[in-house]
Amino acid sequence: MIQTMRWFGPNDPVSLMDIRQAGCSGVVTALHQIPVGDVWTKDAIRERISLVEAGNERYTSLKWLVVESLPVHEHIKKGLPSRGQYIENYKESLRNLAAEGIRTVCYNFMPVLDWSRTDLSYTFPEGHKTLRFVWEDFALFDLYILQRPGAEADYDEQVRESARRKLQGMSPADIQGLTNTVLLGLPGSEEAFELANFQELLNAYAAIGDQELRENLYYFVGQVAPVAQELGINLCIHPDDPPRPLLGLPRVVSTEADLVQLMHACDIRANGITFCTGSLGVRADNDLPGIIRRLGDRIHFVHLRTTKRESEDNRNFHEAPHLDGDVDMYEVVKALHQEELRREEALYTDNLLPMRPDHGFQMLDDLHKKTYPGYSMIGRLKALAELRGLEMSVARSVQDY
Repeated sequence: MIQTMRWFGPNDPVSLMDIRQAGCSGVVTALHQIPVGDVWTKDAIRERISLVEAGNERYTSLKWLVVESLPVHEHIKKGLPSRGQYIENYKESLRNLAAEGIRTVCYNFMPVLDWSRTDLSYTFPEGHKTLRFVWEDFALFDLYILQRPGAEADYDEQVRESARRKLQGMSPADIQGLTNTVLLGLPGSEEAFELANFQELLNAYAAIGDQELRENLYYFVGQVAPVAQELGINLCIHPDDPPRPLLGLPRVVSTEADLVQLMHACDIRANGITFCTGSLGVRADNDLPGIIRRLGDRIHFVHLRTTKRESEDNRNFHEAPHLDGDVDMYEVVKALHQEELRREEALYTDNLLPMRPDHGFQMLDDLHKKTYPGYSMIGRLKALAELRGLEMSVARSVQDY
């Protein structure tokens, strides 16, 4: 696989030189400064490319290989009449990216909240920190902080009562901390949601259920993927994180069945998948190696991470060491390697998959730095080293066989 790391741009505490020193050849980044729905201009794209490639004549070369993400405007997700203009803007951004040589574009279709956690600094006994999601804490926010109308129906009596008791023991600072965590915006963005108007954002989806959101996604893909195919761009949707409905909002990219249905909705190769082992792996019913074997031709980008489920219902989980969670990383990397070999035999030009180690522990010296949650350097470097060794072992075992 092509080893990459995510870089959030000039304000990222992790530098491009850090990524070079990690041995990566690719950068995964986005133009976070451009408002969602606006066109990414060629000038803005070229400016980011020049930043990534600065020093290539002297140091190990870096290339902007993957866009993560080119966000989908909420009007598209809601299927509003205005979605047409935002879709045209999306197509224009794709044209501009293709003109500058970028061929892989990741996106997601999660309504309102793109990802959710309840703890950004869950601490292990050894002192390193990671991300965690606890259903009871999320219920506490939903029921007693946000006080969303109808929320009671989404939680059983035991969870409601447990959340209520927990609230009684929380300080105002604890409540504010949980609120800030749940309402955190996109990684790389300086903006977060405000509690005061958050319910209004949810209300806008009152008439949008599972079927409606699927139809809006398939309409978007049907409009955009053929353009991407003509441009030589592979689109790849990121699975839901966590892979379940939240806050009364549907989520429609959580299971293999969801992915199959989406692939069939626009049956061309440019309509593809970001294979995130962490998001899909939260659900015990997702067979990750099997998904690779069955849908490998549509996988265009890989996120390797693993989570540890803390309860039988899969509702509580935390980010785990990359080789020691619920994801069978050996079988996943083996299946991905076999997919790359298949592509090589078929003479694909994109036979190598761009991969990034996703989410790392905050550890060692990074404990004293301010970093984007999940994206401190040392933890990701540790993960990349482990994954690099695992991939080499898999490749050699296949070769020797």
